[in-house]
Amino acid sequence: MSDIVYIRGLRADAVIGVYEWEHHVRQTLVIDVEMRFSTRAAAASDALADALDYHAVATRVREIVEGNTLQLIEGLAERIAGARIAEFGIGWLRLTLAKPGAVPWAEEVGVVIARGMP
Repeated sequence: MSDIVYIRGLRADAVIGVYEWEHHVRQTLVIDVEMRFSTRAAAASDALADALDYHAVATRVREIVEGNTLQLIEGLAERIAGARIAEFGIGWLRLTLAKPGAVPWAEEVGVVIARGMP
């Protein structure tokens, strides 16, 4: 199976960071996620029940980010990836989690993780 369902540029606000001031403000994070999922059944039936519901995935990602209690984006990325695989039956995903403005002289910094079987 080589189909990929993706979400790019998903924005969600979180309290995240290692500095004291970061514990008192919400910062916008940007998430991209690619998920391996066969689209054949959905293409044949034209039914949402046969598709990976990207609206439901995006909503769940936002819930995880907005309810975050971690300091590091690495841990948050792992939580998001684990939830996607467990809740939506995704066998593989690649997740990019960016923190714009974290380093003043960079547009953004972040992590890219891949989980599951390619």
